[in-house]
Amino acid sequence: MLVVQGAIIVASIFQVVFGFCGFVGLILRFITPLTVAPSIMMIGLSLFGFAGGFAMSNPYISMPTIVIIIILSQYFREVKIPIPFTKSPKRDGRLTYKVFQSLPILLGMVFMWIISGILQACNVFHLKDPAKTNFDVLRDSEWFYVPFPFQWGTPVVELGAVFGILTGVIAGIIESIGDYFACARLVGAKAPALHAINRGIFIEGIGCIMAGIWGTGSGTTSYSENTGSIGVTQVGSRRVIQIGGVLMVILSIFGKINAFFVSIPEPIVGAFLVVAFSMITSVGIQNLKGVDLSSARNLFVIGFSVFFSLTLSQWVKSQENLKIVENRAWNQMLTILLSTGMFLGGFVGFILDNTIPGTRKERGLDEWEENFGSGKPTPGNLEDSYDLPFITFYLQKWEFTKWIPISPTYDQDKWVKLFSPITAVFTTVCRNMRRTIFRK
Repeated sequence: MLVVQGAIIVASIFQVVFGFCGFVGLILRFITPLTVAPSIMMIGLSLFGFAGGFAMSNPYISMPTIVIIIILSQYFREVKIPIPFTKSPKRDGRLTYKVFQSLPILLGMVFMWIISGILQACNVFHLKDPAKTNFDVLRDSEWFYVPFPFQWGTPVVELGAVFGILTGVIAGIIESIGDYFACARLVGAKAPALHAINRGIFIEGIGCIMAGIWGTGSGTTSYSENTGSIGVTQVGSRRVIQIGGVLMVILSIFGKINAFFVSIPEPIVGAFLVVAFSMITSVGIQNLKGVDLSSARNLFVIGFSVFFSLTLSQWVKSQENLKIVENRAWNQMLTILLSTGMFLGGFVGFILDNTIPGTRKERGLDEWEENFGSGKPTPGNLEDSYDLPFITFYLQKWEFTKWIPISPTYDQDKWVKLFSPITAVFTTVCRNMRRTIFRK
């Protein structure tokens, strides 16, 4: 555990530097709809085994849960429920609220959990049925426990472990970028501004360091399941996330409450994951809105990126002790990357779309760049969705903030102009080398 802690802390420093220094911008200029779409689609498709395994552990519980969630979120989403003890100021009667649109997952899971509990009390399930609520967890957990830094001891840093966690950090960065784009698409906002992506990666790195210090045994990153739940519930307000975060911090000291959530039966959790991952997959398809889908080139890029990444990632996961290269650290890193379907989908799409000839209109770049939040500072007209609350107004007054990649006023062109001579020399050398190779 101490080795894992040390590895998480050290590897996460890379993520902090990566986000703060704005290295994401070096690759974002080459990211197109045909890069983002396969990447987001693979978030859902690559995890079908995980979601399906949970759901099919008891289909008699998971299938009704899925049906209930679908009915509430799709068929009853416009149904308004009167709120007791309220009065509408505009008309006679009570205030109404679209409960089924906002809480379909919660209502569906709670209802089926009650049904599952009744069936368990009637001894319908066999002894080790995953649909049973694990009351042992509730009984054995403590009432109160306050986590504190280095509660397991002083972290130990080992190079091999650091390289292993670093691979997960890299995969997490790539997945987070895809999640940012998916969230923006789900809530109807412009694609994330460059400074917002930099800041997101930076903050996730800070969170990972804190997780290592507190000894959680894992890092923190954007969660694909939550991205899917936004699409189902249609709730994308930051206030909800902020209040939820505060509640999680408060509830973390109550062991019984945490154990209560852990005891949710696997089939019910699997039902939620099936719905959530299907929503994420469809969001990936939605990113192809401006792409010419009658083009054989684009159809090949999309189809090959998804199918090849799904095939290769599943094969790598099925291999035990796979040896790609001799070096242990590099072998572990490559194994993790090649087993991450989202990384493969985005990487293959990135290579194919940027190398196979195609027009800007064919690739959907015109509409993509029109909807893409550039993050360039325009006085009085910044993208509000990605501003920092309370301080953006003051940041606009300071010129130096335009050089900081995580600032809402960040202007990448300043760094581009600064390093343009070096970039020009590098481009010229690469062009001459390419001409020499092809001439031979």
